[in-house]
Amino acid sequence: MLERLNQAMERIEEQVARRAEVDVAELARLAMTSEYHFRRLFSALAGIPLSEYVRRRRLTFAGAEVLDGRRTLLEIAVRYGYGSGEAFARAFRALHGVGPGEARRTGAVLRSQPRMSFRLVVEGNSSMEYRVVEKDAFRVVGKKARVPLVHEGMNPAIADFIRGIGKDVMARVEALSDQQPEGIVGVSDDLAGSRAEGTELDYYHAVVSSAADVPEDLDSLEVPAGTWAVFESSGAFPQALQYLWRDVFTAWFPSNPYRSRPGPEILRTRLNADATQAEAELWIPVERTTV
Repeated sequence: MLERLNQAMERIEEQVARRAEVDVAELARLAMTSEYHFRRLFSALAGIPLSEYVRRRRLTFAGAEVLDGRRTLLEIAVRYGYGSGEAFARAFRALHGVGPGEARRTGAVLRSQPRMSFRLVVEGNSSMEYRVVEKDAFRVVGKKARVPLVHEGMNPAIADFIRGIGKDVMARVEALSDQQPEGIVGVSDDLAGSRAEGTELDYYHAVVSSAADVPEDLDSLEVPAGTWAVFESSGAFPQALQYLWRDVFTAWFPSNPYRSRPGPEILRTRLNADATQAEAELWIPVERTTV
């Protein structure tokens, strides 16, 4: 898997160097996965979205041409896909901290996005426990909010949302739980493919249910039948849960014949008395890869 990912990285470099449009479908074929999974896997491994990496590499090339001085700034902007000098200047400043005109006049120090490649680091000090479950169609039933994605630490928007739900409402929701994972769960749906910090998602404080009738004051999400990989973890809250998500995408997927598929991600969490430690069960929708 890592070898194929690195082939895709080489292709990105070729397309950026030629100032061609990066073909994500081709990259996914090289990595033997779907576009959806390739974008998510890249973001998890690289720490930035694919689109942001490509933008930074293009502006790294563009920076060299700005300092070279043989082309006008407008020519460079067009060569690297910008529709105007103003758009190019904004993007250039966002990466390099200085506008292209000033960089050319003063010979400013510019920033460079290095080429990325992936390698396997074998630590051997931990293993991931998981099981694969075939699950019939079901409903997620509870209360929903649109919240920003937070990679580390407590998510204030989710915490505020949960505090605002009445105990009587949650008692009615919990009574609808009739299948695995049992009890109140956190459900993340409609995430941005990049999974970038600050992008928004639908968060459900809810249960997994087969209920045919959902009360009008509750939100619901229909989930089709499919395959799920289920991971268990325990440790400090909330870090252990966030690390579990990270490890699934950076360690488990590259090492196993599965890829993620569209669908909600479900987290069942049980906290200790002072809410400093947690036991977690994470359900990720998956499908087998074909070789």
